[in-house]
This record gives sequence, structure tokens and C-alpha cells, in this order.
Amino acid sequence: MRIGSNPNKVINQEQSEFIHQIIVPVFIPNEEGYFIDSLKILKICLNSIFNTVHDKTYITLVNNGSCENVVNYLDELFLEKKIKELIHTDNIGKINAVLKGLAGNNIELVTITDADVLFLPDWQSETVKIFNEIPKAGVVGITPQIRMFKANSDNVIFNNFFNKQLKFLPVINPKGIIHFYESIGWGRDYNQDYLKLGLGLEYNNVKCFVGAGHFVATYKKDIFEELHTFIGGKKIAGIGEAYIDTKALEKDYWRLTTHDNYAYHMGNIYEGWMQEPKKDTSIVSYSNFNFVKRKKISYISYFVKCKLFKKIIFTKWVLKLFLKWKGLPSEMIDKY
Repeated sequence: MRIGSNPNKVINQEQSEFIHQIIVPVFIPNEEGYFIDSLKILKICLNSIFNTVHDKTYITLVNNGSCENVVNYLDELFLEKKIKELIHTDNIGKINAVLKGLAGNNIELVTITDADVLFLPDWQSETVKIFNEIPKAGVVGITPQIRMFKANSDNVIFNNFFNKQLKFLPVINPKGIIHFYESIGWGRDYNQDYLKLGLGLEYNNVKCFVGAGHFVATYKKDIFEELHTFIGGKKIAGIGEAYIDTKALEKDYWRLTTHDNYAYHMGNIYEGWMQEPKKDTSIVSYSNFNFVKRKKISYISYFVKCKLFKKIIFTKWVLKLFLKWKGLPSEMIDKY
């Protein structure tokens, strides 16, 4: 039996005091074999977040079917109020775990990160700087990678094709790029010119590279206005991530990456260099964002920028002309 009316029915939902959400899906089913160092690496990852973010940051952890030791550790973090939200679920796959973290919050920026990322000082402020200075930025990565302009960034090239601000920028932290590819098992046999120049934007006093990876990146929340309730397919990372990678294109948002390197990928094996930065007590949150929310573009516009233009610009001879036009030295063009 119900008597009376719930008084909360007439109370409006308050605007969140938080301005940045971080979602970390955690899948450590055991502490053997592949996962033997995963809990140790997770602790480094989370401590690096705690030590480099401002107090208006809302941290969400999604336990995606982890073992008891990991569950106990995550529960402790929540009880200690080091995180704001903890979601426990069976192993439903990385993307579905991320979607659970996205639902129910209305925070303008959301960083989606793997649980083996070591965040470096200033990553948050440098990320926000790009969003503030480039209104069409929708996704911002913090780890420059090789030739990311060829991945879901056709609209950036299309929209800036005749813009002198789209040009090749010097790589200021080649060690960061080398480190990333070593962390995923690559050798050093790739084109070394990739460590010298990358396609980027010099836009409103901000320099950044075109394109962004998905192991750690920050998104404008309105990209995910139409949340799917379930993404099918295999559960491992990389399968289903196309949903997140391409959602920004539907609103003609740009995928970009900071000019410098602000995070390291650790992988699954602990190494001595993996030490989280000290707590930065001087971090302040931004009081105002200069964010412009975009509506979904028409299918014709999407097709022209992200399908047709892609086929044209990445045709071998057209790409060579484009690279030369945007300032890549002639001796690098053939193998770039």
C-alpha cells in the first residue's frame, strides 16, 4: 500500500557540480598468467588519475567481472571516497561497461580510459585547452600516435582542406611515440620520419595533431546523446569500439590529440619506470567552458565528408599531392 505522494516528484534535478567525468572499465578475472600484474598496474593507473585531476572531476569505475581481490580494492576506493561511482557487473564487454558509466550523468566532458594508462601532470588542462580553443573539437587524445589523421578524421581534413592552419607540425616528444608502440609490442622498424612530423592544426594559439586513439581520450558528452543499451559482438577491447570512434563524426566533431605526450600505456606487465606522479595540489578546475554543442549533420554531408572524400584523399597519388601541399618535405612523401 502507498499512502501520500513522494515529495521528490516536484523537486527538479540539480545541475551537477562536476565538470569532467572519467570512466575506467576494469576487467581482471584472476591474478595469473596474462593478468598477474594487472591489479598492481590498475593501482598505478588510478593513483595517477587521483594525483593529476581537479576536485570537480567525477570518477566512475565499472567492475566488468573482476576477481574478489580486485572487487575488494574497488570497494575500498569507494568507501574512502576516492571515486564517486562504482558499478559492479558481470563481464559484458568493455563498450557495454563504458555505456553503463555514461548513463545517468550529465557532465560536459567524459574521459574514457583503459585501466593500464599512466596519466601525466597537466593532461586535464591541456585537454580542456583544445576544447576551449577549437569549438569543433569533439574528441581529444593525450598520446600522439603515428598517422592518426587516417583514422576517422576525414572530416577534419575536409573542413580544413584550404586552411593554412592545417599543416605538418614537428613532433616535440618522439620518446612518447616510441614508448607507446613499444608498449603494444611493436619494434622500431616503422618509418622514422613519423617521429619528426605529424599532420596537425595550429588553431587559435593551440597546436594539436589530427586524429586520436581510443585507449584513452576525452569526449564531449553530447556525442552520446543517443545511447545504445547494448553493443553486441566479442567482449575484448577493439571489438565494438568503432561505435565510440565514429559517433563524433555524426555531429561533424573533430578527433584531435595534444601536441605533447600526457599519458603512457603500461600494458599487462609491471616495469620499474611505472611510477605515478606526485599529487599536484595546485590544480584548479575551469569555471567556464567555451563549448558549442552540435546537432547531427545530414546523411549526405556525412557521406561526402566521411565516405566519398576519404576514398579520394587517400588515393595514393592524391595523398602525395596533399602531403606536399601541407608542407611535408619532398624526401619524406613517398614512404610517409
